[in-house]
Amino acid sequence: MVSSGWCFLAAMIVAYGVANLLQSVAAARTTVHHTFDPGLLLRLAGHRTYLVGLGCQIAGFVLAFLARRDLPLFLVQASVAAGLGVTAILGVLVLKWRLPAAEVALLALLFAGITALVLAARPAPSRQLGTAGSVALLVALGVIAVLGFFAVRLHGAPGSVALGSLAGLAFSSAAVAARPLASAPSAEAFLAHPLFYLLIVHSIVGQLLLGLAMQRGSTTAAVAAMDAAGAVPAAIVGLLLLNDKIWPGREWLAAVGFLVTLASVIGLTRYAEPQHHHAKARRRDRAMVAASRAG
Repeated sequence: MVSSGWCFLAAMIVAYGVANLLQSVAAARTTVHHTFDPGLLLRLAGHRTYLVGLGCQIAGFVLAFLARRDLPLFLVQASVAAGLGVTAILGVLVLKWRLPAAEVALLALLFAGITALVLAARPAPSRQLGTAGSVALLVALGVIAVLGFFAVRLHGAPGSVALGSLAGLAFSSAAVAARPLASAPSAEAFLAHPLFYLLIVHSIVGQLLLGLAMQRGSTTAAVAAMDAAGAVPAAIVGLLLLNDKIWPGREWLAAVGFLVTLASVIGLTRYAEPQHHHAKARRRDRAMVAASRAG
């Protein structure tokens, strides 16, 4: 019988893919921010598109949380990157994005890596994270916030990659908190656990950083950077501290799958082009052609 974790994982990929697309559209319609201003989230909330996208993101977050109850972090966090493929497909079909050949090839490579990880991952309950782990997550929150304060000054693709990477680190920390928290014995223990509040704060900071990253032009670069930066720390912590398992004899498949997935998302940060900028350029070109004809 198929474990419920696998069903949660598949639904999570679709939810995150739709969320990325809708939030990128809303971010492109909002004035670009050059400061680490939480007010951006309030301004984005004024767009119905963003709110629907946020709803999909929350759904993806809940599904990922449920999947982490049994599935290892290296699989769940890498599978979040598969949502990027869903985003790209929807962008082409709905928003008429034009993806370069290199980006299409890298997306195919991404799905191949995720498939290898699915075949290698062995479901298992999480080990609990001690007080030292909670303190480390709190320190990580402060470091991410400080780096975000400086990274927000970057423009264009470098800004998308830098801010997206920091968003990935924030979401990775939230994932580390979520894995043991998902095994809480009761609702009271769940709400009283310090990891619950670290999970919330890391998620809010990650959401702010992702919104800032998407404003700088390339949704693919921002999300790929987020996925690449978020996959490695969570995978290491999961394997070393949280009882993440790999089927015996398939360690090589897990290693190859993880490296292929990581290489593809890093490649996407290099070759992805700014879709929103292309859309604006096409509108500007059409306007110039119309003006010349009218003249």
